[in-house]
Amino acid sequence: ELIFNFIAQHSGTTKPMQRLWLQSMTATAIRDGFAHLRAARDVEGLRNAAVCRAESDWLIGINGTRAMTAFNSKTGGFHLTTVGRVQTPTLAIVVEREDRIRKFKSRDYWELEARFGCKAGEYTGRWLDEKFKKPEGDEHANAHRLWNAAAAEAIRAKCAGQPGTVTEEAKPSSQLSPLLFDLTSLQREANGRFGFSARVTLQIAQALYEKHKVLTYPRTDARALPEDYISTVSDVMRGLPDEYAPFANEITKQGWIRPNKRIFNNAKISDHFAIIPTGSLPKTLSEAEQKIYDLVTRRFLAVFYPAAEYQITTRMTRVAGEVFKTEGKVLVNAGWLAVYGKEAANDEKDTKEGSAPQLVAVQANETVSTNDILVKALQTKPPARFNEATLLSAMEGAGKMVDDEEMRAAMADRGLGTPATRAQIIEGLIAEQYIHRDGRELIPSAKAFSLITLLKGLGVNALTSPELTGGWEHKLSLMERGELSREAFMHEIAEMAREVVERAKSFDSDTVPGEFATLAVPCPKCGGLVKENYKKFACQACDWSMWKIVAGRQFEIPEIETLLREGKVGPLLGFRNKMGRLFNADIVFNEDKQPTFDFGQPKEGEEAEAVDFSAQEAIGSCPKCQSRVFEHGMAYVCEKSVGPDKSCDFRSGKIILQQPIEREQMLKLLTEGKTELLKGFVSARTRRKFSAYLVRGKDGKVGFEFEVKTPKAGAAKPAAAKTAAAKAESAKAEEAPAEEVKKPAARKRAAPKKKTA
Repeated sequence: ELIFNFIAQHSGTTKPMQRLWLQSMTATAIRDGFAHLRAARDVEGLRNAAVCRAESDWLIGINGTRAMTAFNSKTGGFHLTTVGRVQTPTLAIVVEREDRIRKFKSRDYWELEARFGCKAGEYTGRWLDEKFKKPEGDEHANAHRLWNAAAAEAIRAKCAGQPGTVTEEAKPSSQLSPLLFDLTSLQREANGRFGFSARVTLQIAQALYEKHKVLTYPRTDARALPEDYISTVSDVMRGLPDEYAPFANEITKQGWIRPNKRIFNNAKISDHFAIIPTGSLPKTLSEAEQKIYDLVTRRFLAVFYPAAEYQITTRMTRVAGEVFKTEGKVLVNAGWLAVYGKEAANDEKDTKEGSAPQLVAVQANETVSTNDILVKALQTKPPARFNEATLLSAMEGAGKMVDDEEMRAAMADRGLGTPATRAQIIEGLIAEQYIHRDGRELIPSAKAFSLITLLKGLGVNALTSPELTGGWEHKLSLMERGELSREAFMHEIAEMAREVVERAKSFDSDTVPGEFATLAVPCPKCGGLVKENYKKFACQACDWSMWKIVAGRQFEIPEIETLLREGKVGPLLGFRNKMGRLFNADIVFNEDKQPTFDFGQPKEGEEAEAVDFSAQEAIGSCPKCQSRVFEHGMAYVCEKSVGPDKSCDFRSGKIILQQPIEREQMLKLLTEGKTELLKGFVSARTRRKFSAYLVRGKDGKVGFEFEVKTPKAGAAKPAAAKTAAAKAESAKAEEAPAEEVKKPAARKRAAPKKKTA
């Protein structure tokens, strides 16, 4: 709606306009859409909300980014500090979690697990304090934990070898299927099951909608279907692939497609309904596309099945006045779990300690023996770091982790961003190096902590509060429904933009309050205590200090401690030169104990020094002169390319466009002429990731070769196929991998020093 509005506005047209509103790309849906075109006034609220979202994002982004960048650049240099209406509160969620992890102090506790013998066999039970009441403010306390070893040992000694009596209670339990997918829940599920990023899941779902036409519109926040969609669902069931036919036939046979507010509910639909199959048969799906299609199709089938039914048994074994609890959970009727097979049924079983899928039977009034009691020494654990699935959930709940599906639906219009933008927000935070991916974990950088510290210190609460931002999203939802004016919303946004700028003007960098670290390594100049403030690391006993941000990159605390301890740290990635180009370097101390860049470049001419490689094992032969190649500084070099008798110029960086080149890959390059496919390159021009092989040219130079993808059936062939060498050469010209590392001058140059205002 927003894109069309911009085009129509730019064209200046006065012609009447109507909207073609599609939920899926099938021929039937398109014909139906043309038969029921919508008037422009029907989507006026949606248009106003879309324009307000775009304008507010721009106003807060441009003013906030300029204000924070100017603030961080007051003392010299240019320190780009991006801020966003949704991006920054999302970052605040991740930083707050990491802060809790860093401050967490584990506590020792003890649990007891007993093994009991009865006529039918053995079972285990966990000790339980029946009189337990959770203390206020202690999230780790529960009825199974003891906080000193002596108490645990006393209970063990008291109960060891003693007989026990058993009471047992059995009751039925049922579990409904999960709701249909919206985009966020699909992204969470795909991340948890397959490790797909939110962005990748959206791209796949979009392809399944636009290209393959097998799924409905994916950028939706609804988890229900229209109330008049019952007959359409029946048609979809008949059109599903054969592997799903047994479940679809059972649903039809049992008459389970009927009015149900959990599935068919107009009140829970905004612009689009839940993601479901279209009924068109999929053809030639990739493995990843098949996985997403299968997730959506099985969820669609499962929602019509009855609840899974369990028999839950709670057994209490009393020994010498102490109580041990055992829980058993037995699946009685698979219900919707049948759609997912035996594996899903096993996943649903209770896995808590002291529980079992099926308990051995105990007869009435039977006395059991205490065969063994184990005292377990354990420790409390910090909160888990966010991954994409849990961060998406937190964004949906405006910072609150909401697992209950009905509650999540109720909070959907108060979340951070929209289903269609959340993946982009996470990727943006990663691109700006506020967040790093480590496996599936998302870890905030020092730059992230610095920004949140600054905003909180300046009192710009609206940019660090997920709840306030969630409130804005709620107001945009009201605007979509015509319940809030555009003017009222934009007035609030304008006032906030002014507040951000004014607060940035009213502080100096030395006066920003916050929680700052005391380093574990002493001052390199006098041995005094080194503390962090907003801008610097400074000795408390002498005049030594160094900037936290150098060449646009902020140091992490462990990096600074390594530098202070060893006089060198690196190679470090992510520095930027005056042209904004990324480069990598070691950081070393000069004679004044100030950090300088060391690019590992050999000195030339009379200053050149001989390099002793005798302690190293050669990697391979130089492709230019057949001498030996070794590791040297931040590069792999020919032994004849360093020292006073230099006769060769072969060298290749250990890090090329942010992709580390491991020793074994350099060995492949030297011996076979080509590395494996490397997937971590980041374009210096577009800042996008790409994959490529490093190849050795005939002249010995290192270039790129891109993976040749087999064109799909029916696809047009390229006019002229490039050779591998041409591809490598064009890649080299565009990205200049080796040159990117070599660009900085060979001499060491000091990191920016403090300038007077």
